[in-house]
Amino acid sequence: MGAAGTLAWWYWLVLAIALILDLAGVPHALRFAVALAWVQVAHFRIREGTWAAFPVQVRGAYAVILSLGLIPWLHGIVWVPAIGTPAQVLIGYCALARLMSLLPWNRRHPLSADLIWRTFTSPPRAGNMLQGQ
Repeated sequence: MGAAGTLAWWYWLVLAIALILDLAGVPHALRFAVALAWVQVAHFRIREGTWAAFPVQVRGAYAVILSLGLIPWLHGIVWVPAIGTPAQVLIGYCALARLMSLLPWNRRHPLSADLIWRTFTSPPRAGNMLQGQ
């Protein structure tokens, strides 16, 4: 999803910090994170040239999840990206990208227990989840 020091990595780092600040009770941290997430979607949509590009799909799903956290009774959903985003920043493991790689339009192989196992247990690697399929 982004090697350390790349613009993508910096987006994720700032988002991770904003989510941690939100959970620590800092006012408007989640609103900032949501705004930055949508900026990232727009940036990657322009860069990739299509909404169908996997990096755009992942960032779009992420922005939707964060946006749902703005609804008071759904704020608990923020814990999921607040745990996952630091994992992405620190070790390059993105559970959301792995999950999205299993969607029918993103995979080349039939869905199977083995594919699901390999998807979630393979070590992080450079590039996106669809490379090397």
